[in-house]
Amino acid sequence: MTTVIYDLHTHSTVSDGTLKPAELVRRAADQGVNVLALTDHDCTAGLTEASAVAESLALNLIPGVEISVTWGGRTVHILGLGINQEEPGLQAGLQKLRAYRDERAREIAHGLQKAGIEGALEGASCYAQGSILSRTHFARFLVAKGYAKNTQAVFKRYLVQGKPGHVSGCWTTLEQAVTWIRQAGGCAVVAHPARYHLTRSKLVRLLREFKACGGVAMEVVSGSQPPEATALLLGLAREMELLGSCGSDYHGPGQTWSELGRIPPLPGSCKPVWSLWQ
Repeated sequence: MTTVIYDLHTHSTVSDGTLKPAELVRRAADQGVNVLALTDHDCTAGLTEASAVAESLALNLIPGVEISVTWGGRTVHILGLGINQEEPGLQAGLQKLRAYRDERAREIAHGLQKAGIEGALEGASCYAQGSILSRTHFARFLVAKGYAKNTQAVFKRYLVQGKPGHVSGCWTTLEQAVTWIRQAGGCAVVAHPARYHLTRSKLVRLLREFKACGGVAMEVVSGSQPPEATALLLGLAREMELLGSCGSDYHGPGQTWSELGRIPPLPGSCKPVWSLWQ
């Protein structure tokens, strides 16, 4: 029996990835991925291009998006999988988030300027090929200017809480994000839960609130987590009666948590989110 490879969390140049949507789909196919979700941050502009290439390669593309949410004083991300990208309510909401991203970018640049780093807004913009200007673009600019050896080091030194370029997020609410996704016919998934560094009790609270809003799944397997985290998340998914999802959070060659399609498979004891589509 042929194993189907799923990768349900990826990014293109439309947000903070380094491959164009068509390039991303071709690389996924080369890596043996059968079912791919393109989930750019707060934007769906790459889905049309990606879908056309996926069809030519007989790859099943799941239209998606990754929505920025403020919950409990921190930023969390909610994936929308299987969405109708034309849904007006979803697009209006995403437009508001992109407008806030522009405002946040100016604040980040101002903070870096006070720390003696000039031209950060213009520099970061050079790395943004789509309408999204993210912290990752600032990180790439700072690496290029020699302020750190890699983007991870930039985040620790300049962009996290207590550092010059940190700006507290003011995104949409958990309830609103899930509502947009459901209105667009999609299913809502909590992205990379282990990355938020929540205590177990706080993570349970997040998942309970998410489920109460109509959320149905969580990423049990992500490219950014160790095996012990997967075991914890598997237990929580079963306890909370949430479906499981898996995704590399791929951002491009050399800019990624994991290669496309190279994450461990979803544990067999976890009911998969793709059971909703079959």
